[in-house]
Amino acid sequence: MAAIPVRESPLLARVGHVPLVEVGSACELAGCRVFATLEGTNPGGSIKDRPVVRMLMKALQTGRLDGERRLLDSSSGNAGISYALYGAALGVPVTLVVPGNASRERLDRIRASGAELILTDPLEGYDFAVAEARRLAREQPERYWYCDQYSNPENWRAHYDTTGVELLRGIIATTGRPPDAFVAGIGTGGTLTGVGRRLKEAHPATRVVAAIPDEFPGIEGLKPLGHPGDMVPAILDESLIDRRLPVRMEDAIPMCRKLAKAGLFVGPSAGALVHAACRVAAEDDVRCIATVLPDTGERYVSTGLWAS
Repeated sequence: MAAIPVRESPLLARVGHVPLVEVGSACELAGCRVFATLEGTNPGGSIKDRPVVRMLMKALQTGRLDGERRLLDSSSGNAGISYALYGAALGVPVTLVVPGNASRERLDRIRASGAELILTDPLEGYDFAVAEARRLAREQPERYWYCDQYSNPENWRAHYDTTGVELLRGIIATTGRPPDAFVAGIGTGGTLTGVGRRLKEAHPATRVVAAIPDEFPGIEGLKPLGHPGDMVPAILDESLIDRRLPVRMEDAIPMCRKLAKAGLFVGPSAGALVHAACRVAAEDDVRCIATVLPDTGERYVSTGLWAS
């Protein structure tokens, strides 16, 4: 059984290397600078392009995608768009299990690239979509290759090798020093684990702050953790976390609108992370904070995020 030939694709070369922007003015605090990568400028419009390309290419190079099976995974939406986009570009058929509350823009974009969508009950949350993908992979191994972004080590390695390096290099070039803190959300745990490891290796005193919503559905892309039954992603290295900071949609929305007026049109997870970064700036003794702006605000028009 031959592997699918790995095609050259100019899209892949465009992933990462996104702008580093300063969002500290949103905190309205003196004495602390906040920097973030603008991930919505990736070809797929989100930070998920980084791990998806890495996982997909690894599967092609090792022959796990053998030309006879479909790539299968669960997603809250952004990874699904990346799978659909790069699957179409590389000739890989894709099936995605997505909670039915994903925004219409996300679902339409996945369908536009030709991926198969299986929608699950929105009230069951992300963890149910994960369980459904695992069931399909277990029961139909001849039809699906399960990428499993929650357990695939290429996920966090993509952030270790790219996002973390870009944040560290850009912030040192601007300020002359590494960040004192890194604020991240947890979906699969890939960003927090990969970037957190990279930053702590370079500067062990860097504090890693996890912004965690207290309920589902709360903020798209961010998992609640800490309740009985909440699934902890296998690739999440919880030993990296120095502080857990609760975030709410009621905090994320005003920050999104504030950032939009400053020229940064980003989604609710970005609003939540900048809000959390502002709290860290106000409460902790730090001078420089790193975070990410995971996706674009255009993906949430139908949710009413931008309605006045």
